[in-house]
Amino acid sequence: MRLLAVGDVCGDAGCEYVQKILPLIKKNKKIDAVIINGENSSQDNGITPQSARFLFNCGADIITGGNHSARHSEINSYAENNPFLLRPHNIPDIQFGSGYCLADFGYCSLAVINLSGKIYLDSLNAQNPFEAADKLLEKAAADHADAVVVDFHAEATSEKRALGLYLDGKVSAFFGTHTHVQTADEQILPGGTGYITDLGMTGPINSVLGVKSEIIINRLKSNDMSKFIFAQGECFFCGCIFDIDIKTGKTVDIERICI
Repeated sequence: MRLLAVGDVCGDAGCEYVQKILPLIKKNKKIDAVIINGENSSQDNGITPQSARFLFNCGADIITGGNHSARHSEINSYAENNPFLLRPHNIPDIQFGSGYCLADFGYCSLAVINLSGKIYLDSLNAQNPFEAADKLLEKAAADHADAVVVDFHAEATSEKRALGLYLDGKVSAFFGTHTHVQTADEQILPGGTGYITDLGMTGPINSVLGVKSEIIINRLKSNDMSKFIFAQGECFFCGCIFDIDIKTGKTVDIERICI
């Protein structure tokens, strides 16, 4: 299985760039499955039914979430009726949906786990991600998943690295999201888990993590707490491709992409 994981999609510009680029990547790279982190896909931040439908129509098989997943209440009922729209499983304050799904591709089944970090994200009241991962791995085993993939939406690179190493050999692929800056550390860990600390983001290049740069500059310089507005303009598409041997559940090749 060739799995493409796409970094945090930011606003309308990011969504439109996914629509433009994803079909070409799927064709040229012979992609079998696509996971997109869409927790910032609404122009108002967070995710809405409209932005979720847009990403699914672009070719996403599973959409993962993060700390902004619950920003728009209208996503609740949509998520309850779509098992492939995930949110971090270990945030108890998010009442809708799940952080686990099993996707059947005919020739194999793929379990996807979505978790949140705790470091520097205290306001989320996230539960222990290591314990949450263990419980969801038991579910994946009971479901006889051929491959298991984890999106860890976390701030600290140390926490991402630690959980990735803890899960080495237990999951097929592990990738971090949330910080919107792609890391150049893609690798296959000793136990066969494909790993990257952060996929990066898909959205406007001339921005601060997708947001209009002047808003962030004024916030940091003058404590101006103006509302975040996503930037427009030229975009990039960041992610990682994992080649997974479904007989062993291990990653056999990995390719970081930024287009």
